Amino acid sequence: MKEKNSVGIVKSKNFICKNPLKLDSGVLLNEFELTYETYGKLNAKHDNAVLVCHALSGNHHLAGRYSSSDKYPGWWDSLIGPNKPLDTNKFFVIGVNNLGGSHGSTGPKSINPKTKKPWGSTFPIITIQDWINSQNELINHLGISKLSGVLGGSLGGMQAVQWSIQYPEKVKNAIVIAAAPNLTAQNIAFNEVARQAIVTDTSFNKGDYYKLGVTPKMGLRIARMLGHITYLSDDVMGQKFGRKIKNTEYQYNLDTEFEIESYLNYQGDKFANEFDANTYIRMTKALDYFDPTNGNKRKLSSVFKEIQSEFLIISFTSDWRFSPKRSKEIVKALLDNNIKVSYAEITATSGHDAFLMSDDRYHNILRSYFKRMLGVK
Repeated sequence: MKEKNSVGIVKSKNFICKNPLKLDSGVLLNEFELTYETYGKLNAKHDNAVLVCHALSGNHHLAGRYSSSDKYPGWWDSLIGPNKPLDTNKFFVIGVNNLGGSHGSTGPKSINPKTKKPWGSTFPIITIQDWINSQNELINHLGISKLSGVLGGSLGGMQAVQWSIQYPEKVKNAIVIAAAPNLTAQNIAFNEVARQAIVTDTSFNKGDYYKLGVTPKMGLRIARMLGHITYLSDDVMGQKFGRKIKNTEYQYNLDTEFEIESYLNYQGDKFANEFDANTYIRMTKALDYFDPTNGNKRKLSSVFKEIQSEFLIISFTSDWRFSPKRSKEIVKALLDNNIKVSYAEITATSGHDAFLMSDDRYHNILRSYFKRMLGVK
């Protein structure tokens, strides 16, 4: 039985690109593969497509389920579907697993056609610019000359910004949620600690752990635990867990006692069983490298001069990793160039993860903007 307002049972597809891709690192990929999903139908004019870019630990599976017994729907199922804010009755929605990803696209655990072995440590460092170029190949393959919109939260929002810079003529609307024009030193520091947790794991083997039949789960789970702390706000952790303990009194040992510890251990274990460590390292490096101004914040306005998209920027009050202040930097640079931009700062307690939540105020803003994209008042 199909769930209400669900896209239903979905299936991933694979796009093999035979066009060589020159990466920012200088490495040339003679061909590559992207795993993607689509929801809704591309109209006759091919002008109703919305590309959704995923965040650090996301993938192409945005909505629906793979089978009737699938426990969890796609990661943005609350937003995407028939009569949902991003209405698949109206839009053709595309989700793609980024190059270097952990869920089917060409990445570190893929087979290198030259060596016939997993890429492992030899897989190149990827930038957001590289992702946009590879995604553009997929968009061309689908017969789309101009996207109605590019949407993303966090790292996905940065991709939406870069799309509007890199291919200004191909993006009508950019929807940027809980993002920033670049990372602060503090954010780069968090990413480096996470990477160090992985590379110092005794099973990491300098990134070539596949041939040993092991995975650096200990390092990856610590990296995820650290990241998860930064995605939540102090308020929401206090509300959910506080200082609650699992037993009636302290055990005076090193076992897990506080509920917040149990939660973080669960999240770390779950992630370490699903995600590739080499991909995690490369995703965080892409985050670190992203900076359209090349270190000069005052240049952001000049970088935006060629943009042709209209923008919706959304931030959340409790997001201390990508604060509203950072979103306003993007807004100012757009206004400096007389680019049409709508901005909403939403009161929320969930921290950075608020962009994934099903909040009526948040979703109503998105619903209204998507209707405007269709010319509906």
